[in-house]
Parts: sequence; structure tokens; C-alpha cells
Amino acid sequence: MDNRIGEMQIFLRVVEKGSFSEAARMSLTTPSTVSKLIARIEARLGVRLIERSTRHLSVTTEGQVYYERAQALIEELEDIERSLITGAVQSKGAIRINTSVAFGRLALEPLLPAFWDSYPDILIDLSLSDEMADIYLDRTDIAFRVGKLQDSSLNARYIGTAPRKIVASPDYLKQSGIPYTIDDLDHHRCLGFNFRRAAPVWPLHDKGRLVDRIVRGPLLANNGDTVHRMALQGVGLARLAEYHVRDDLKTGRLIAVVEQPEALDEEDIHALYLGGRQLPQRVRVFLDFVVPKLQAYLNN
Repeated sequence: MDNRIGEMQIFLRVVEKGSFSEAARMSLTTPSTVSKLIARIEARLGVRLIERSTRHLSVTTEGQVYYERAQALIEELEDIERSLITGAVQSKGAIRINTSVAFGRLALEPLLPAFWDSYPDILIDLSLSDEMADIYLDRTDIAFRVGKLQDSSLNARYIGTAPRKIVASPDYLKQSGIPYTIDDLDHHRCLGFNFRRAAPVWPLHDKGRLVDRIVRGPLLANNGDTVHRMALQGVGLARLAEYHVRDDLKTGRLIAVVEQPEALDEEDIHALYLGGRQLPQRVRVFLDFVVPKLQAYLNN
């Protein structure tokens, strides 16, 4: 195994102490081992670094250059490790977060000002997308996921459960009629998503069993906010999370139809993250701050 950093450290000790024996003592090895190590470095570089005599050692010009550059490199490495250790135990640095558009806008973003009041030195690098991002590839610290978790090595903290609602605007229902059963959906414009599968489907329960109901309409979108806005404009029916349409249902801007038992039409929400016991402090304090508040939001 290549251990050039270790070789450099021993070389520095030889130069600083002027002795193979003293460098060997500090490195818990033998003088012959140190001598062979220096010879190996010289053979690799093709230059003489140290002139040896029976009484003392002297550093060549090339050896002095190697000494200075090796010393700077090791100091930089130690500085990198110190900064990482400090960042791991202190609440500062950047947190890269990925979440769906609606959950980020409605549930997470309102919590950030109060979080920064407590942790002003933490940078939130927030990406909102309903597409399934690759946590490893995108170097994401925390991803809030809606739906069934896939088997993985990721850690997860349960946020809560989001019931789904099929909704439409009063104007649309006045024009097209009110659907009461899933069979009625065949006669309505249903606003769908384009990131699940080629044929848009709504997973619905019919007489106690789950069915993938194929729906049709004038829109396929890659995010819930677009579907939500089109539903408000009276374009068609939308199947969205309860928290996404909560205020609209209260004000009457949207009306729930084809009511499904909540326990049968809901999806869990988790915070997924890397790290486990070695979780950086900045990520830990963020989760500890937002998770209870997000749980309360979903249960409101």
C-alpha cells in the first residue's frame, strides 16, 4: 500500500533531528528501516535527498525542496482534519437538503427563519423537486421522502403520515358534475404526474382492495404545485396530499370528492440521511429542530 505521507513524516524527522537513529526512535522503528525508507524515496524520485557520512547527515538542495514541500503538505492535511473535526462537533457549515416542492414550500420553508435564529452559522442548501434525487450522487445530507421506503443503508426518521385527497374547484364541479365513486373518474379530466410511469395512474381503494386506476386528462406535470394550480383554475381533478390542499379545503377554493378512507389512501413521510452515529452536528441539530415541528404540522 502506498504510504507516502508516512514516508514524508519520517523524512521530516530525519532532517529535523539530523539522525536516522533519533528519527527511528520517534517513529518506533529501527535505524536500518529508516535508512532503507529514505533510499526508497530517493530511488523513486531519482535524486539524492540526504548526503550520508560516518559523522553526520546533510540535506541536498533537492532534499531541502522536498522537505519544505512535504512539510507544507502535511500541515495542510492536518488543517483539513482539524476543520472537519471542528465542523463535526460544532453547529456550523452547510446542509444539503432535498424535498418535494409542496412539502418544502408549505412545511419546511416556514421553519427556516426560526432555525437560523438559533443556528446562524448553518447554510441551508435547499433543492425542491418532486423527482426522486439520488442522495449519494447529489451528496445530499437530508432528503424528505413521501411514500414507501426502499430497502437501503440510509437512516430514517419518521415524520408522519399524509392522507391523500381527490379535489376539484367549485367551478369545475359545477360544469362537469361531482364524482362519487372511482368509476365516475372515467368521465372526468384527471390531472396527473409524469414521473411515476408512462400511463398515469392513481392508486385507489375499491371495496377494500388497492387498484391502480388509470386516469386521463389534459395535464401531466413533474410537481404537485403545478397540478394544484391547475386544479384551482378549474382544469380538472387532482389527487394531492392533505397538507397541500388543507387551506383550500377550509376556504372552499377546492372541494374533496370520491372520499377514500384515510387509512387506505395515505403515504408516510420520512427524513432520510447518511451518517448514523457519525452524523455531523449541524445535521443532527437541524433534524432535532425541524422533525418535531414537521410532525406537529402533519397532525394539525
